[in-house]
Amino acid sequence: MNSCIYNGTVKHQRFKPIKHSLNYKTFSLLIDLDEIENLTKNISIFSFNKFNVFSFYNIDHGARDGSSVKEWVQKNIKKFNISNNITKIKLLCYPRIFGYVFNPLSIFYCYENNRLKAIFYEVKNTFNEQHTYIFKIKNDEKIEQKCKKKFYVSPFMDMETYYNFKLLSPKEKLSIFIKQTDGEETILTATQTGDKKEFSFKQLFNYFFKYPLMTIKIISSIHYEAFFLWKKGAVYRKRENKILNNLSYEEYWWVLLNFQKKLSLIN
Repeated sequence: MNSCIYNGTVKHQRFKPIKHSLNYKTFSLLIDLDEIENLTKNISIFSFNKFNVFSFYNIDHGARDGSSVKEWVQKNIKKFNISNNITKIKLLCYPRIFGYVFNPLSIFYCYENNRLKAIFYEVKNTFNEQHTYIFKIKNDEKIEQKCKKKFYVSPFMDMETYYNFKLLSPKEKLSIFIKQTDGEETILTATQTGDKKEFSFKQLFNYFFKYPLMTIKIISSIHYEAFFLWKKGAVYRKRENKILNNLSYEEYWWVLLNFQKKLSLIN
């Protein structure tokens, strides 16, 4: 079985204009999208597109219209000419617990014959909006990517910022590091780390009692920390555009940025 669970920690650290931090224990599912049917057959408290203690719904990811998440990923892989032979897609996300979930960040790992070829960073905000940043992977041993922020997440963060992603293909350990900058200085860092556990009835049963209100905890932590940022004097920024689903292929942006840098050196 390729699917597994990662038990670990999420940490955020703000550096400017106001210093602030948060961290909480959590667990995530890494689901091989080809294994969902078997997982539901073998684990009575886990369901696919059906209410249960733990569940995974197509409507929570991708096009979010109930259509196949796997087909949505494959469609965009072909659309941006990333690969013609994606053989495996794994999704790192939180599960629904008694029908409720909020995933600030879900990550699709797309493989071609066991080699990582693409990553989709699916970002959501608390307004039920979603933006997916798509990257082609050229070196699956050292994954480092950059892009301009294109999606409103926090009302206390400028849009004119940049993301720097650094992560490892998930194996025995989960390691995700995201640095947000203003182009010169670091504004925020976010990390998610974890240890691999078996995707089984026993583990899910244990995590239910260890994290019984995980979804509520995540949502409440976001609003609780936002309140403290506001109390510390953080400037509130209104959302200018309302979007339901959007995506961007980031290779074009990075190539253009590098070209502009080279052009400026010539001039």
